[in-house]
Amino acid sequence: MKRTLGVCYYPEHWPEDIWADDAARMVAAGISWVRIGEFAWSRIEPKPDQFDFDWLDRAIDTLGAAGLKVILGTPTATPPRWMLDKHPDMLAVDAEGRPRGFGSRRHYCFSHQGYRAESKRITAILADRYGKDPHIAAWQTDNEYACHDTTRSYSFAATQGFQQWLAQKYQSPDALNRAWGNVFWSMEYDDFADIDLPNLTVTEPNHPHVLDFYRYSSDMVADFNREQVAEIRERSTAPIIHNYMGRETSFDHFKVGADLDIASWDSYPIGFLSDRLEGDPDFKARFMRQGHPDNQAFHHDLYRAVGRAGGNPSPAGGRWWIMEQQPGPVNWAPYNPAPLPGMARLWAWEAFAHGAETVCYFRWRQAPFAQEQMHAGLLRPDSADAPALAECLQVAREIEDMPDVGTAKADVALVFDYESAWAWEAQPQGADFDQFRLAFAAYRACRRLGLNVDIVPPNATDLSDYKFALAPGIMALSAPLKKALGTTLSLIGPRTDTKTEHISIPTPMGPNVDGLDVTVTLTESIPPQASIPLENGGQFVHWREVLEGGATVRLRTADGIPAIAGDTVRYLAGWPDDSTWETILRDLCDEIGLTHHTLPDGLRLRDTDTHRFVFNYAPEPLTWNSTEIPAAGVHWEAL
Repeated sequence: MKRTLGVCYYPEHWPEDIWADDAARMVAAGISWVRIGEFAWSRIEPKPDQFDFDWLDRAIDTLGAAGLKVILGTPTATPPRWMLDKHPDMLAVDAEGRPRGFGSRRHYCFSHQGYRAESKRITAILADRYGKDPHIAAWQTDNEYACHDTTRSYSFAATQGFQQWLAQKYQSPDALNRAWGNVFWSMEYDDFADIDLPNLTVTEPNHPHVLDFYRYSSDMVADFNREQVAEIRERSTAPIIHNYMGRETSFDHFKVGADLDIASWDSYPIGFLSDRLEGDPDFKARFMRQGHPDNQAFHHDLYRAVGRAGGNPSPAGGRWWIMEQQPGPVNWAPYNPAPLPGMARLWAWEAFAHGAETVCYFRWRQAPFAQEQMHAGLLRPDSADAPALAECLQVAREIEDMPDVGTAKADVALVFDYESAWAWEAQPQGADFDQFRLAFAAYRACRRLGLNVDIVPPNATDLSDYKFALAPGIMALSAPLKKALGTTLSLIGPRTDTKTEHISIPTPMGPNVDGLDVTVTLTESIPPQASIPLENGGQFVHWREVLEGGATVRLRTADGIPAIAGDTVRYLAGWPDDSTWETILRDLCDEIGLTHHTLPDGLRLRDTDTHRFVFNYAPEPLTWNSTEIPAAGVHWEAL
């Protein structure tokens, strides 16, 4: 499949007499796609039921006439001010009971039925008008679900919706009381209408109460998205996309993705390194202008899996894009350095190597006003070329010269589960236990060994094509996943299959996997200043478990307690630090004869079905197979 480039554009921000010139410059830069409209509700419907489509018609015609394919966004992330007058209780409410007001964006509650109806209405109106427009080649629903901590609302609408959701799930208060263990602390309920949201309690609320609220909140995101998709599908055959975010686990992306054709995500490597990822100061200083060497790849692989949920899989995953690619400094992180020269090119090629169909840069021209005026674009605010424009053009030329590349099936499968992320957020037991962080640690170790990874959902049923599988921190393994893990060498744990779906301790105690004779009998969380040494010189950090049972012991702690035990399925009874993760996975590779590498710090590999790509995230040149790769450089070679 030939890869393509795109850009995000806001014609409503600019004089109409420059639209045609902008479109021509986009095409000259090798851009094929342009996303518009996702924040334009106030210009489309300036007053209730009073519409102005003339400007949008002309914008679409201008862009399309230049040869660009248009992605039209539904504008529901930014309801106009009059919407609040019409629905004054539509605002989300934070966990402290404070309304989240008008004046920025995403000021709505997913549970509010009035706003849900408004969102369906505007989506239907747009799809009626543009559903058969030849220039509209794709649709985007809303924008960045969950951004600004907006999945979970503690509003009256959410309270009512949650009570109804619980009634449907449990059918009776007695069943809910048993599932939640409400006999503890006299928390039993006689009526679903008595159940409040799990906030503003004296001490921590009951963990299954929290977990079910997180499940409900996730379902509301999926329902909201599904309603828009249904309106578009009735009126258009163009593919439908949503642009997810990085390190966002508050809703189940697989469930949202099941209703879409293409997954996309918004990639801001430098902003994420500063704002959303752990790392010591020296590490963050080294990669300050490049981003974490593994963060972008992790999300590429995750959203390729989410794209598969939409039912249009390629051999190694689903359809996915980058909808927003950082081209320069952003405005929203605590600190916002500029990328090294070459990074806008490297990030694009890394996405393509992981199977992206399209990479869209955000944005075309830097805005001279409002909240994002410090966010760089491909053009400066005065319309002069910004540094990333030349890199965009370079990528476009390289795409023309590069043979089509497909995504190869990886050797390693990594199970990722949003419900487990919610469970450990509800019951962390250790302040630094985080599902994303644990899965990302395993992924990073694979990448440092030069291994390709496919991320798979928790309902995976067949892992037999993988050389080995990793399932760290999965709360409760489903029966199909347990069976699938038994078809290849699998390393599960820590904290995998040790709880029920209601975060209670099962009887018999877990993990309960056929052929794995181990039981977790004690767990402890490890504070940052401590660790558990292993017999090989490695160590567990954050978390350690005590195992009993007759399974083959593969590794012990320094005090003789099993650290890894099992045969085909093995249990990892702690959280290895980075070097210990590498040692464990290197030993697995050696055991099964899987080739691995010792890579220089900052160098990463990715294999497609035809080529090996080498990416240098380091701030200095590095050598691979006698080839010197400059800082922020990309090299590829035929396999």
